[in-house]
Amino acid sequence: MAGLFPDGEGSCHLLDAGAGIGSLSAAFLDRWRSGGLHFERVKVHAFELDHGLTEHLSRTLEKYNHRGDFSADIHAEDFIHSAVESLSGNLFSKPSERVTHVILNPPYKKLNSNSAHRLALRRVGIETVNLYSAFVALAIALAESGGQIVAIIPRSFCNGPYYRPFRDFILERAAIRHMHLFNSRSKAFKDDNVLQENIIIRLERGGKQGPVMVSTSTDDSFSDLVTHEHPFDRILFSDDPERFIHVPTSSEHDAIDLPPGIRCTLAHLGLNVSTGPVVDFRLKSYLRDTPGPHTAPLLYPAHFSGSGTTWPIEGLKKPNAIERNADTERWLYPNGFYCVVRRFSSKEEKRRIVASVVEPESFGGVPVLGFENHLNLFHENKHGLPEPLARGLALFLNTTAVDQYFRRFSGHTQVNATDLKQMKYPSRATLIQLGEWSMQQGTLTQEQIESKLGTLTG
Repeated sequence: MAGLFPDGEGSCHLLDAGAGIGSLSAAFLDRWRSGGLHFERVKVHAFELDHGLTEHLSRTLEKYNHRGDFSADIHAEDFIHSAVESLSGNLFSKPSERVTHVILNPPYKKLNSNSAHRLALRRVGIETVNLYSAFVALAIALAESGGQIVAIIPRSFCNGPYYRPFRDFILERAAIRHMHLFNSRSKAFKDDNVLQENIIIRLERGGKQGPVMVSTSTDDSFSDLVTHEHPFDRILFSDDPERFIHVPTSSEHDAIDLPPGIRCTLAHLGLNVSTGPVVDFRLKSYLRDTPGPHTAPLLYPAHFSGSGTTWPIEGLKKPNAIERNADTERWLYPNGFYCVVRRFSSKEEKRRIVASVVEPESFGGVPVLGFENHLNLFHENKHGLPEPLARGLALFLNTTAVDQYFRRFSGHTQVNATDLKQMKYPSRATLIQLGEWSMQQGTLTQEQIESKLGTLTG
């Protein structure tokens, strides 16, 4: 992280919010002392609320105070409230010195909509849902023009509706200069039970956006570091109203980038995608392990595999059915062909998007089906799809191109319906053609599927 900063001159004001024992500041200062950064003097502004760490932080920073060209202020106070007071021009707040450099490993914690932090952030025009994004937004706001911000944060801000205001905030005030992605979630952060990828990002306050350097490594040893430069239109698509931030991991264009035949939205296709409406713990009294005369099949991810739909499954730890009555009827869909996508993948699973086809004959002619909340469901106004369309859609979603595309903007184990809505698809006619072809083939290899998609989409 310290190595990502460009060389500088003059005076440096370094902000380290959530400084802990000062490891990040120390890395920056080590680079400066070894001649890697040519500042005449450096002042560190370190924020750390944990009084058990501030003594260690003080000792860390004191090591650099022996030439008269270094000073440090340690603030044992809440960074968010302090920064907001400074930025809002409160008469009684201490005026803050504009920072030239920021190095951050901020805390991660959801912010409730009416919490004191959320209310404080709104005073300075920041709307965000997590402490980490709040810290980054405030750091940008506190930085002078040309200020450099380097932070290690989760990738969750890159996509999804909740982080849209935060994406707008950073894209309007800063240029993205560098992003580093760890290819393995389990190795770089093996002690932290990480559910999503973390990214190191360098931003320049007020910078003019240009190409972005993207580097990858398997883990924190950086032994297999690979770096490529990408034009910004591969990072942020001009026709994307949600402004998802993509992280391409190779110099080659993903297959989904190229074909003009993969440009349709779900609206163009006349399709909808929804999260499975049956939340099992809320309807627990109506769930049944085995189907009966007044029940409907209840489908979980476990009911789907590469070989199709298997229902019921004896010995399954989840129920196989849900009682049909006035309380459950509104959550059920007419029996038919559907395409479903699991909402969660395991940490190191080969593929993020795992799509399957619901086969209506698997249920013995029942009129309705229940879809549990861990499934995303493609449908036409809450009705099934033509079989070739359902099969073509599932084949498309299981291609390498889609997997690569999805990984570019989502580092989370979760696949949300919103993510699937933002993706581009082949035309309805192409998907039907792909499905009809698959129905004639029997068992297909991944290579056959990829090849056929290429012939249909150009």
